[in-house]
Order: sequence, then C-alpha cells, then structure tokens
Amino acid sequence: MTETGKTDARVDEYLAKHPRWRGQLVVFREVLLAVGLDEDIKWSIPAYLCDGTNLIGFAGFKQHCALWFHQGVFLQDAAGKLTNAQSGKTQAMRQWKFAEDEEVPRGMLRGYALEAIGNHKAGKKLKPVARELKVPAELEYAMRQDAALREAFNSLTPGRQKEYAEHIGGAKQEKTRLSRLDKARPQILAKVGLNEKYR
Repeated sequence: MTETGKTDARVDEYLAKHPRWRGQLVVFREVLLAVGLDEDIKWSIPAYLCDGTNLIGFAGFKQHCALWFHQGVFLQDAAGKLTNAQSGKTQAMRQWKFAEDEEVPRGMLRGYALEAIGNHKAGKKLKPVARELKVPAELEYAMRQDAALREAFNSLTPGRQKEYAEHIGGAKQEKTRLSRLDKARPQILAKVGLNEKYR
C-alpha cells in the first residue's frame, strides 16, 4: 500500500480562498496525497512532489480549475484529457481542465498520478530547449542609455532575461511596450525576476 504524502496547512488556506472549485480541488488533493506525493506551495499554488521534485500542481481559475503535470508530455493519456496550455511555449507540461461541477474521476486521476511518479523514478524528463533571446528595441535602446540598467539586465539568469524581453516585446503598441518597460525598470535594477513576487 502506498504511504500517504505529507500535508501542508497552507493548502487548507488555498482551498478556503477558492470556494467555487473547492469540491474538485479537495478531490485532487486527496488523490495526490493518497499516492504518496508530498504537499507544498509553489508560486502561491498547491504543488505535489516526489523526492523533492515538483510533479503535479492544481489551481482554481476564473472559468475552470485544472491540474497540470510538469512532465506530462510522457503520460500516455489514453483518455485524451491532457492539453498543452501554451502551445509553442510549454514543452513538457500538460494540463487537465475541469468545468464547474464536472466530476473528477478519482481512479483515472490516480492512474495518471502513478504514471507520473513512475516516469519520474525512471528519469524521464524533457529539458527545455533554449531559444535565442530577442531583446525588444525599446529595452535595447534604454540599456544603451543607462549602463546600470544594462549591467543589471545582463546579471539576470537567461530565464529572467527572457521573461522581461517577452513581457515588454509582447505588446503590440509601442506605447504599451514603453509603459511595460517603465514598470519593469525598478525590478530589473533590483536584479529580480518579473514574477518574483509569485515565487
């Protein structure tokens, strides 16, 4: 019999903040703990770990609640439940969405979770393929004018640089790109990531 995973009281707090999805989130939690995954909070949401590695997470959103499998690309998904939440960006992660009042199939979820654990123990892991960093013109110009900004940006990890570049450059209008740059500048100078407050 699988040993029940360790719980984290912060997940109780998370569930209390999402009454609309509580029924489904509680089932997610029960199944994931029952297969022996340990509970934690990562990026302000419940996370389920095996040997300290984050395998599965869940959250309640505006229109749905969802589970995601960080290495879901390796799951067989015979039932066709998994989708790539951000096609073109997300490489390994797969998501399983639930509409309001949709029943969670405990047995099926247990099977997916056990398969995810088995894949982890077998060492199956898709390493992200690094993409060339494209710095938007507005950020490039600002760094040419401000040596401190350039030094701070260059000191960031490649992942954080990419977050800022995509966030600023992702806006269609120049006005919005400049506004995003203006708001991001203090964080870049502080040498922290764009989404640092959520980690």
